[in-house]
Amino acid sequence: TRPRLQGAKLTAWELVQEGIPATLIPDSVAPVLIRDGKIDVIIVGADRIASNGDTANKIGTYMLSQIAKDFNVPFYIAAPISTIDFEIDNGEQIAIEERDAKEITHINGVRIAPEGIKVYNPAFDVTPNQNITGIITEKGIMRPPYLTNLAKLRG
Repeated sequence: TRPRLQGAKLTAWELVQEGIPATLIPDSVAPVLIRDGKIDVIIVGADRIASNGDTANKIGTYMLSQIAKDFNVPFYIAAPISTIDFEIDNGEQIAIEERDAKEITHINGVRIAPEGIKVYNPAFDVTPNQNITGIITEKGIMRPPYLTNLAKLRG
């Protein structure tokens, strides 16, 4: 995840520590690997999950889920139950944070984009529930219909 590169710094480190085989790739190569049958399953995290299963996560997650759906690759969300917001009905109700424009107009403090260019730099996007194979929680894997099955987790 740019600009902090948590995948390379944190997630990759955790996978190596646990002895889980993984390959670090740029996000933009994922569609090629999915198309070529080199990815069997995709598991991503979540910042917030609506009661219907729509899921907000780092920008690019929706695109990845759509490609996975197009090529019949299972797409899972892994998140604690505390990530589920039972007060919101769907992903349209999730506010999306916008990041500082300098994250994409500058590198190491040096402007790389022309002055006056408009910038749209959302931190998250929302993956629709129909693109999600299952939601992995500490209580097990929830599957569609999410509105019914996630409600069973409500404390």
